[in-house]
Amino acid sequence: MFFLIRKLRLRGEPFSAETRRHYGMISGMVGILLNILLFAGKLTVALLSGSVAIIADALNNLSDAGSSVITIIGFRLAGKKPDPQHPFGHGRLEYVTGFVVSIVILMMGYELAQSSIKGIISPAPIEFSTLTALVLAASIAVKLYMALYNRKLAAMLDSAALGAVSKDSLSDVAATGAVLASLIISHYTSFNLDSWAGLAVSLFILYSGFTSAKDTLAPLLGTPPSKELVDEIVKIVLSHQQIAAIHDLVVHDYGPGRLMISLHAEVPSNIDVFEAHSVIDDAENELIEKLGCEAVIHFDPIDTDDAELKRLNAIVKDVVKGIDESITIHDFRYVPGTTHTNLLFDIVVQYNGIKCDDDLKKQISDEVLKVLPNHYCVIKCDRSFV
Repeated sequence: MFFLIRKLRLRGEPFSAETRRHYGMISGMVGILLNILLFAGKLTVALLSGSVAIIADALNNLSDAGSSVITIIGFRLAGKKPDPQHPFGHGRLEYVTGFVVSIVILMMGYELAQSSIKGIISPAPIEFSTLTALVLAASIAVKLYMALYNRKLAAMLDSAALGAVSKDSLSDVAATGAVLASLIISHYTSFNLDSWAGLAVSLFILYSGFTSAKDTLAPLLGTPPSKELVDEIVKIVLSHQQIAAIHDLVVHDYGPGRLMISLHAEVPSNIDVFEAHSVIDDAENELIEKLGCEAVIHFDPIDTDDAELKRLNAIVKDVVKGIDESITIHDFRYVPGTTHTNLLFDIVVQYNGIKCDDDLKKQISDEVLKVLPNHYCVIKCDRSFV
């Protein structure tokens, strides 16, 4: 499997839906094969030794094989091309797959916890053998290998489903290690720790299932883009000299490798409208090419030659920053009159920051009036999606 990962990296292949499906299915098939072998080996030594903990560990491997089947199905379905009923593709099925795997892990952990508690209440004698120890040690090595290659592949493909599989494999390493330690201690002392080890295994499994469910459910509900992605988008768009700034950035995630990006780009109003349109097209095409996404950019004309506009804009920005550093403004305009001047602009407020309501608008307006008499604010409040 490491050879396959290196081969993927050396080729420098783009992580298209087909590439993701291919390597996701390879990971799933390897998982099925290794987990069935581990289940058979552990079940054999469990029946010979009578260990509740090893039986629990064996059943855990069997559930992992089932999870790998679900992973294969998920990657195959996620790789389907868009159709009239699903114009954005089927990429989110990969998240659904990871969540289903997490639920299976949680159910298995609960059942094993129940069996282990019964064993603690009514303990049974355990037979220790060198074969048992060797099988468990081999299982630890195999599961560690599986955790490493799935983690490497999950990072390269940005796959929540493979990330869940990697975490599950790591919890299996700890769980099997606890079982092996308990058997050794029970063999050389008078303490029967078998069922206690089984309970420890179940707790490892439950924790793994909970964290995996959390990681895979989050993108289904909708999460903000990473700072690295936002910085890359800003860098690409602002590399076009005619674009002065951007705002109202929104990133929709329809599954790994299926992003929809929209934003507003500020372009000087003194350039030809066809030139501005061409600049926006170039920025969109560069986003599509470099990020493998769909991109839509709305351009906002701004007056870069009006000295009074710049002065008023700078004053209002200072006032807003004085109220809350996290607030930004854009689309600033002014309408002068004989008795007063209207200042029109949008403010952007973070979800975890100050509340965006009429009280905030009034506070900004009052503070602006102190600095700029007879200047009245007309404020629109936006929320940041990044």
